[in-house]
Amino acid sequence: MKEALASEAIEAIEIRLLLEALYSRYHYDFRNYAMASIKRRLKQARDQLGFASFSALQESLLHDAAVLPRLLGYLTVQVSEMFRDPTYFRAIREKVVPHLRTYPSLKVWIAGCSGGEELYSLVILFREEGLEDRTLFYATDINQEALRSAEAGVFAMERVPLFTENHRQSGGKSSLSDYYHAAYGRVSFDKSLRRNVVFSDHSLVTDAVFAEMQLISCRNVLIYFDRTFQDRALGLFKDSLARKGFLGLGAKESLRFSEHAGAFTDFVREDKIYQRRGE
Repeated sequence: MKEALASEAIEAIEIRLLLEALYSRYHYDFRNYAMASIKRRLKQARDQLGFASFSALQESLLHDAAVLPRLLGYLTVQVSEMFRDPTYFRAIREKVVPHLRTYPSLKVWIAGCSGGEELYSLVILFREEGLEDRTLFYATDINQEALRSAEAGVFAMERVPLFTENHRQSGGKSSLSDYYHAAYGRVSFDKSLRRNVVFSDHSLVTDAVFAEMQLISCRNVLIYFDRTFQDRALGLFKDSLARKGFLGLGAKESLRFSEHAGAFTDFVREDKIYQRRGE
């Protein structure tokens, strides 16, 4: 028992030093992420990348920059689907879009865009609602590989039936197949969907605001942050939103206990869509 506790204590020290090294060397800050989740992912990285210990992984990370993107692949969650939680997208279509129509131009920020599933969902929704041409979309993530995947817009064919059903349930006004070409077991979404998209490396933990957004969608990212980082990210969203702009969070996320809760009102409570106060 004592040996097990000692081993856990040593691992905790190693993880802390590894995260400090990652921040000091490359400026990626995972130090205040939810520790249980980070520890689980670091163990996967250590084992699957073939390191005997977290210290060995740290040494390699410090001296070989090629280790960084491989490690980030484990530390950043790349699990999503198009029109995930269809009621969220239906609420945007039916309740948020009528407000967005009043603006001559729009800015939409998809924070933590992962492989691009949510980005393409919103671009397609905006096209179906006649808002795409007046909208600039910002798709950001800290994972460069994820950004490259998002920009490519290529997905496995076996994922398409779920995407299609989600799109239908979200109130889609066309067939999802209108937006992609299929070949060799994969689908490639039309390049025209990216004509108004800016892809950018951006950290919710360390980077600055995007100004005057009418809609920010950041779903299933904050659940991996501790309270400090959650408040930092939510403050970033608050400062990036135009007055009466909208913020969408994931199904398990909330503003309720944030220090920035007072800056927002519930807009569609059941789908975690909030509106920035006008004052």
